[in-house]
This record gives sequence, C-alpha cells and structure tokens, in this order.
Amino acid sequence: MVSDGRSEFIHMNRVSKNNPLNHYNWGENCDGWNLVNEQQLSVKQERMPAGTAELLHLHEKANQFFFILNGCATFEIEASVFDATEGEGIYIEAGKKHRIMNRTTKELEFILCAQPSTENDRINCEGHEEN
Repeated sequence: MVSDGRSEFIHMNRVSKNNPLNHYNWGENCDGWNLVNEQQLSVKQERMPAGTAELLHLHEKANQFFFILNGCATFEIEASVFDATEGEGIYIEAGKKHRIMNRTTKELEFILCAQPSTENDRINCEGHEEN
C-alpha cells in the first residue's frame, strides 16, 4: 500500500512478464507484455527471437526509450545503424524513422517505454523489408 499523504490509501498492483496486464504477439514470433498501459505512458517488456526485425516506422507523438535486458539489439534510426547490449538504453524522439532488429543467434529481451502511448500512433515506412 502507498500513501499519497491523505488519509486514503491507493492499492498498487504488481506487474511482470509473468503477471502482465496482457500478453500479445507481434512480428515473427515476437512476444510483448503490457506492464503500464495508459494514454500518457506505456511500458512494455518485449522478446524477439534470433534473426527477427520489425518494420521501419515512426511515431508522430510518442517518444520511446528502449532498455536492453538480455541480448544485443541492432537499431536503425534515421538511416544510422548501431548496436545496444544488455544494460544499455536508447532514446528515440517522436518523428524519427526507426526499427529494432535481432541480428544475433540468441533471444533479445527489452523494456520499451513510450510517452505518450504509441496506440494509434504508428506509421510504417513503405518499401522497407523486415530483416
């Protein structure tokens, strides 16, 4: 229980990959778990099998932060390509074309925060193949 300084208390629910708000599948056998799903803030944990990638896209309003839990992610952001490994994070501003790829032979897991939420705020860039 957490007190906000008033006489009433707010009950906080614990969430995790094993106890998410909901689970979803995306891309090629990738998994996601919603940990926070509010209009102004989204927090997800996602898993990408070896050799998978998402489509190049952008968000008009949402800023995103990726934090790598396990593995090595390759990011393409505005035509620049670089890696981020376990314990590293990448911030992507709204309007930047980007995608995350797992070019390794091991599973990739990361936390993805978006402010505001990316719901209804994704524009795929045409003519760009996955992987």
